[in-house]
Amino acid sequence: MLAQTRPPGVADVDPGSVLLPGHDVPLGRYTTVRRLLPQRARRMVGAWCFVDHFGPDDVAQRPGMEVPPHPHTGLQTVTWLLDGEILHRDSLGNVQPIVPGQLNVMTSGNGIAHSERSPATHPPVMHGVQLWVALPDPARAGAADFAHHADLPRWRDGDLDVTVLVGEFAGERSPAVVHTPLVGVQLELGGEAPATMALRPDFEYAVLAMSGSAEAAGVGFEPGALLYLGSGRRELTVRGGAGARLLLLGGAPFEEPLVMWWNFVGRSHEEIAAAREDWMAGDGRFGVVADDSAPPLPAPALPTTRLKARDRTGGLHG
Repeated sequence: MLAQTRPPGVADVDPGSVLLPGHDVPLGRYTTVRRLLPQRARRMVGAWCFVDHFGPDDVAQRPGMEVPPHPHTGLQTVTWLLDGEILHRDSLGNVQPIVPGQLNVMTSGNGIAHSERSPATHPPVMHGVQLWVALPDPARAGAADFAHHADLPRWRDGDLDVTVLVGEFAGERSPAVVHTPLVGVQLELGGEAPATMALRPDFEYAVLAMSGSAEAAGVGFEPGALLYLGSGRRELTVRGGAGARLLLLGGAPFEEPLVMWWNFVGRSHEEIAAAREDWMAGDGRFGVVADDSAPPLPAPALPTTRLKARDRTGGLHG
């Protein structure tokens, strides 16, 4: 495996791996997330093109998450909580709470709008991740959809608790629908003993530390850091203190160059500009979010320079 180019400030680890720190980004009025993807050193892991880790935050005396209606195109949102509760509303008419151990997957297709809010009475701590999956042709031009999965494959292997969020892992498959070869797995460590699991060498992988200090592939890292592992690996060994929770993300390398801007994933500047115009015009492409009277979030102005497509490693196209 070839070592990845390392930007300033990024830790040097074993060849084929890059340890990526996140950067803080405000999300709505009351939530700050740590963004792990995309970054200059690594744009994607398989079709995973966006990784936000938030919390743990004390929201006992605060509103919690308050993200008003906003649009998406060309992607799936995958929401997973460790603590707290979020109420999802979308323009298909879905109103669905999500709590820890459950999964929300929203497929934008050509266009959807949704909001994400903590209910008025909510748990005191908010902690979780939201991820985007880039949709390939023709799914990105298809119909929007939403699915809530309360039951996911879970098992214990020694001191390791495994939950399959999406895709297939160790012979178990999540009910979540995906459109490219993909996997997302929570690994909760129950002791100091290392755990080794089989990987697909045709997938590229990364591991996000969500809570507790941990080690993967011999590299130690703390919550809020993403360890990119590259491809070609047939197994992965993890270890950490009891209660450490990791998120293993993987998939077949996604070869279509993407333009990612605001809440849209497309293939060209013109496609993104058209989505922005449709959202601001309220022309019906994105619909109206059910049971949410808050004003829709306005799109920012487009940059003065043309948006360029980038491949999964950050290379420019077009």
